[in-house]
Amino acid sequence: MTSVMDVPADIASGRLPLRDYETNFEDATPPLSRKQALIEAARCYYCYDAPCMEACPTGIDIPSFIARIAADNVKGSATTILEANIMGGTCARVCPTEILCEQACVRTAQEQKPVTIGSLQRYATDWLFERGIQPFTRAEPTGRKIAVVGAGPAGLSCAHGLAVLGHEVTVFEARPKPGGLNEYGIAAYKLTNDFAQREVDFILSVGGITIEHGKALGRDIHLAELRADYDAVFLGLGHNAVNALMIEGEGLEGVVNAVDFIAELRQAADKSTLPIGRRIVVIGGGNTAVDAAIQSKRLGAEDVTIVYRRGPDGMSATHMEQEWAQTSGVRIKHWAQPRQVIAMDGRVREVEFEYTMLNEEGRLTGTGEFFRVPADMVFKAIGQCFVPASIGAGELNGVLEFRPDGRFAVNEDRQTSLPNVFAGGDCVAGIDLTVSAVQDGKLAAAAIHRQLSAS
Repeated sequence: MTSVMDVPADIASGRLPLRDYETNFEDATPPLSRKQALIEAARCYYCYDAPCMEACPTGIDIPSFIARIAADNVKGSATTILEANIMGGTCARVCPTEILCEQACVRTAQEQKPVTIGSLQRYATDWLFERGIQPFTRAEPTGRKIAVVGAGPAGLSCAHGLAVLGHEVTVFEARPKPGGLNEYGIAAYKLTNDFAQREVDFILSVGGITIEHGKALGRDIHLAELRADYDAVFLGLGHNAVNALMIEGEGLEGVVNAVDFIAELRQAADKSTLPIGRRIVVIGGGNTAVDAAIQSKRLGAEDVTIVYRRGPDGMSATHMEQEWAQTSGVRIKHWAQPRQVIAMDGRVREVEFEYTMLNEEGRLTGTGEFFRVPADMVFKAIGQCFVPASIGAGELNGVLEFRPDGRFAVNEDRQTSLPNVFAGGDCVAGIDLTVSAVQDGKLAAAAIHRQLSAS
């Protein structure tokens, strides 16, 4: 597998004028002004039994935080949000509100124009962060120590919840920077101005949390040792592998994991130094595919095509994300699956696809008709997974229970088969969203605290 930085002759950096890179990676959704926020907040009905709250995975009291904005109590609004979702700032930017809280908004059914809950949430949390306000006060130290493995949304949410309750938390993170998906896996134009790290700094500023970088489970730290040294352990490991296409030519130079491309782009201080092909093919139908495609276009790719094996309704990327891709100059071709990557002189030149359809039983099948799409680079975005073997599964087998898909089996408290080991985020079953990972961490923190308080 090639790195994005291994540059074939037809892949180049600096395809655009320098000023275009800054423009192309500006904030995709500019924040509301105070006047705009007050007007939008006034549209809310402040429902007593609010369906938007039911649709929010973290259960934010949406009518309450919007009412506080309407009353110009922005600090109170932000505090309401962050008490339920400590990463409310990121979620306001990246959460698919169009299929969650805003879809459930009463005004959606009445007018097809919901209250823009995500924008209002961003308005409140940005106001708080810009003023350096810390609304949380840490409880008296309990003397209890908890290990959190993974400094992504689930791990940081759990760490913050436990620290506020007075526990000492050590977070072990394999990568050089904390933040997980928020730092490495989201399009650069969705989280600008180093927001992911600003949010991490806010979380850590409550105190009681230490992060140790370069520490991977199964390599540098081991579950048995953590259980011996700490009162409880939370595993927020996220995804650790990318699904393979399983086709001929997948290992050719120019075939790149979309998540690696996005991570490299997010960490690049100068986007003009990133090489990109003229012709890009992205295989997949989720947000990662859309983010890779749009950012390829914004780096200067001339022809970008997303190919997905089912129709638009089958894509995990929302219709809004799909429309965003298309209005950004990305083509989306449905009902086709990859069959082989074709090379010339050892480098990618085309991808062959087979048209697909649903058979009489509703199963996806090939039609026997093929076509080819020219490509200098191919981004694989057909999903990520959790592979226990990469974290030393040998020492975990027979100790922890796994689901058939390889993820940790947990109960409603996010407790694993071991009483003092909890897990959350993408390494357990659920919706693979930042907001869901935050909720997992929050629930686990509360359960760990109850367990420690009872012992």
